[in-house]
Order: sequence, then structure tokens, then C-alpha cells
Amino acid sequence: MKLFAHQLRSEQLLYWRSRELAFFTFLFPVMLFVLLDSVYGDDVIKGEHVKASAYLLAGMLGYGVASTAFAGLAIVLVLRRESGILKRVRATPLPPATYLVAVILSTVIVFAIEAAALIILARLVFDVKLATQWPSLVLALLLGALSFAALGIALTAPIRSGEGSSAVVNAIYLPMAFLSGSFVSPHEYPRFLEVIAEILPLTYFIRLMRDVVLRNHTIWSSWESAVVVAAWGVCGLVLAVRSFRWAPREG
Repeated sequence: MKLFAHQLRSEQLLYWRSRELAFFTFLFPVMLFVLLDSVYGDDVIKGEHVKASAYLLAGMLGYGVASTAFAGLAIVLVLRRESGILKRVRATPLPPATYLVAVILSTVIVFAIEAAALIILARLVFDVKLATQWPSLVLALLLGALSFAALGIALTAPIRSGEGSSAVVNAIYLPMAFLSGSFVSPHEYPRFLEVIAEILPLTYFIRLMRDVVLRNHTIWSSWESAVVVAAWGVCGLVLAVRSFRWAPREG
């Protein structure tokens, strides 16, 4: 436990000292929420009959989990792997599982702070009514963070270089965020885009967020979306266990 606590503290220090990482995975989603909400936050979403600011809050919580727990974690682990840091970790007394759990928990903590910032901004600045099902909201956010963290770790396996990690990750998570409805309502999408969106894990997480945040549903009454997100997380965990590498792929 002492090793775990020390590593968790180190991961938090490393994250917040990395200005680029903290900006693009933590601050950028918050800034994007403020900008988009300022433009069309007072509109009413067609087909949903809800204020756009509330609808956007749920979508940006989805974008935040993809940015922080999926993209950010994948890029960091690839860079550490290719620079030899992960290989050196294996030679220390720190157990590999303890190291990875500390990395994942640090990511969950960052996303929790980000989600709290988004919710507080939505309430204080854009007058969004907050959900009353707080336990369900916390559980849904935790489920999303863990599932996308598992997918992010699994994604590190096919990425061959640190230089290409950002390009590969961005090419996956940015289109996924758009198609899943993080920024706009997906009701106006062409049919072929709707079909693609239906197979993406982020679609179901955002759907779960909108059920909990907009409609005050419990996570249990929206169990279909929760099960799909969890299933993707389990698939990511299995792939991560089978294919995660500690040694550099190149050099």
C-alpha cells in the first residue's frame, strides 16, 4: 500500500506538471464546453425538448472521458513504453499491477475533477438544473472512466512509435466523439452515420449520461447502456492483459 500511495502521488504530480497533457485532456474539454454553450446553450434540442446547455453537458462529460481516460492514457503509456520507462519500472521493486492500478486511479481522479468542473460550470454559469440521482451519476462516471481506461491501455498495443501515438489516438477518438454526439444532437445525422454510431462505446456512455443528467434516471433503469459500456470495458481489459507491452516496440 505504501508503494501504491507513493506511485499514485507521483502520477498526479507528473500529470499536473505536464502542461500540454493537462491542457488537452483536462482544460480543453472545459473550454470547449464554455465556448459551445455560449453559442447555442439557450437553444432547445429538436426531438428532446430540453435546453441545449443541459444536453451539451452530458455530451461533454462523454468527450471528457474519451479525452482523459482513453486518449490521454494511451498516449502517455506509449510514450513511456517507447522511451524505456515501462521497461525500467519492471526492474524495480514496484509490482507491475500496482504501477498500472496507480496510473488508472490517477486518470480516474483527473476525470472526476474534470466532471465536477463541468457540472459546476453548467449550474453556476449556464443555469443547468442538476441531476437528483447523484449516486447513479457517480457510478456512471466511474464506469465510463474505468471502461475507457481499459480501452486506452488496449490501444497501446498496435501503436508502434511514440511519435505516431498522438496521430493514431486522435484519428480514433475525435471522430468517435463527433459521431457519438458529444458536440451536437445525433438526430440529424444521415442514416449511415447513425449505424456507425450505434457500435461505438462512447455513444452508449453519452446516452447513459443523458438519461441520468437530463431525465433523472437511475443507472439501473438505464441498464442497457450501462451494460454495453461495461462490455466494451471488459473487452478492453482482456485485450490489454493479452497484448500490453512493457518493452519498446522499436529500437
